[in-house]
Amino acid sequence: MHFYQGFWCLTFVFQGIISFQTHFEAHDTDILLASLPKTGTTWLKSLLYTITNRENLSKNHPLHTKNPHELVLQLDLNEPDVIAQVPSPRLFATHVPYSSLPDSIKTSNCRIVYVCRNPLDTFVSSWHYFLQFEISKETKPNEELMEEYLGKYSKGVSPYGPHDDHVLGYWKESIQNPEKVFFLEYEGLKTEPHAHLIRLAEFLGFPFSKDEENDNVVDEIIDLCSIKSLKEMEVNKSGKWFPWVENKYLFRKGEVGDWINYLTPSMAKQFHPMQEKLKKAGFSSKFCQI
Repeated sequence: MHFYQGFWCLTFVFQGIISFQTHFEAHDTDILLASLPKTGTTWLKSLLYTITNRENLSKNHPLHTKNPHELVLQLDLNEPDVIAQVPSPRLFATHVPYSSLPDSIKTSNCRIVYVCRNPLDTFVSSWHYFLQFEISKETKPNEELMEEYLGKYSKGVSPYGPHDDHVLGYWKESIQNPEKVFFLEYEGLKTEPHAHLIRLAEFLGFPFSKDEENDNVVDEIIDLCSIKSLKEMEVNKSGKWFPWVENKYLFRKGEVGDWINYLTPSMAKQFHPMQEKLKKAGFSSKFCQI
């Protein structure tokens, strides 16, 4: 990884980040999903796409034939000519911290949706994801290897991390410019999806009508985009959208608090400095207690 502009980025995406920062010109109608890896990016991509493309929620909906990452392109992983072909209103995603976003995003009227997740669950999800790369190198997963990953992550050495700096960057901007940045927590969305989707749709400029609410359109979207539903779709069971990982590994459990099944109390304690930093900055969450 490279340490660049205060965050860590994997070598193979470094040029993509530079290209994104140099060439991307935001439109006022753009919608940008920002997140750290493994914090619900795939789920949110499916929700954002479906909220803004909900004319037909039947089996013919694009989610049944295309992976969410194909429907909402990652700005730091695609060439400018590919990005330029996306029709308006455009939906994009990025893992880049707020401070390193192109100026055109910050100065335009485009909307940003940011999702954060308990760092312990984020780490466990990241661990399972990166195991695919370790296994491909014929590395046998063991506790020592997990401790190594954990030590780095808790100290901020992780893709697009440090975790706390990434969260605080978007959170502070959401406080200062709530009409620009919609900040949500993965756990809150899991707990109260209906209420969150109504608020999210309003922010995006695609509010649900009373008729839609009465016709249970909100719940249809929740069901269509659920982790269970996405995992069962044939398009997500095989093949690759990203060349380095099979689609099926983009969907795991999506559970809240699953970290307790993998981390000992002493391992979880390594995240205390991160939690203290978040608290000191004024960020608090009933969902992110360690």
